[in-house]
Amino acid sequence: MGRENPLRWDCSVRGCFNLKKRPKIEVFAECFPGNIQMGDVDGIVEINGQVLMLEWKEFEPISTGQRIMYQRMTESPSSHVIVVIGNPETMVVEKYTYFRDGSMAEWLPGNLDDLKEFIRSWVRFATQPRSLSRASPE
Repeated sequence: MGRENPLRWDCSVRGCFNLKKRPKIEVFAECFPGNIQMGDVDGIVEINGQVLMLEWKEFEPISTGQRIMYQRMTESPSSHVIVVIGNPETMVVEKYTYFRDGSMAEWLPGNLDDLKEFIRSWVRFATQPRSLSRASPE
């Protein structure tokens, strides 16, 4: 058992998951130059060597540093990032974008069902046999 899943954590019984189980990454701020700091990952999955990372934001914009990081991360054809603008408590999605091949797509208006379908399309892409070409989900 040993692993703590925040989805199964009962805060009313065990206290706040964020306070008790999330690493305090801010303690590493002094390790980096200037305004560089670690960020958290809202979600990440790997299927057949393909990686999809989710970043959820309540408000725009993506910071310059995040945009550059996502562009560089996705220069690898096996890395993709989805950025969602919406309410994480209610899971209301306003819009989303994605990074692949080192580029950011236009913002797509949508809702939670649209986002789920986009993720399902990525899963279909990730589960396809790989050819020698640099295929990416559409």
